[in-house]
Amino acid sequence: MGTADRLIRILIAVLIAGLYGFNVIGGTLAIVLMIVSGVFILTSFISYCPLYSLFTISTRKKENS
Repeated sequence: MGTADRLIRILIAVLIAGLYGFNVIGGTLAIVLMIVSGVFILTSFISYCPLYSLFTISTRKKENS
């Protein structure tokens, strides 16, 4: 997972948490989005997304050798 991808995931997670914190979202939607937010944070910190592996997607920059 590339750096830009990780930063975008973290920003989305913070945005979701902020919306929940200010009571903009609630109920079942809030629960689902908070779970998604947690997954985004987790995958950002470990730099690995299982769905990317499943679909053979990579957001890392190509290394010149």
